[in-house]
Amino acid sequence: MTRRRLAALGALAIVIAAGLGTRRLLPSSAATDIAGDALYAVAAYAGLVVLFPRVRPLFLGAIAAGWCVTVELFQATGIPLALAGSFPPIALVLGTGFDARDLVVYVVAVAAAWGIDQAVRRRAVRRTPSCRDRPSRATMAE
Repeated sequence: MTRRRLAALGALAIVIAAGLGTRRLLPSSAATDIAGDALYAVAAYAGLVVLFPRVRPLFLGAIAAGWCVTVELFQATGIPLALAGSFPPIALVLGTGFDARDLVVYVVAVAAAWGIDQAVRRRAVRRTPSCRDRPSRATMAE
């Protein structure tokens, strides 16, 4: 596993735990709704990094934001609400009711996740010695 994939897997576990904790432990309010939406969007981004660690972050961000927006628009049909009535855990993935504010939260949260991913990647690149800095095989054989 690549370092990026492992880091994303760790972040995904933390984000899922925080999302479930927010849902179960805090009173329902606009703030907890926004926090849950932001965590959902970050989980979408981190999940994509886990699955596709070598794909460009901007592309993954676009896919994550697109997924979140599509799910939110799908909620306007009422189908996710009906499905959640039959199988309540589906509400964790598809939600239940459309809220236009969520569209903004998703895009901002994915942008933040992308920014953090970029910063971590740049830092990792600076730490990795370039080919010129590594000893050659001939030098190592001496």
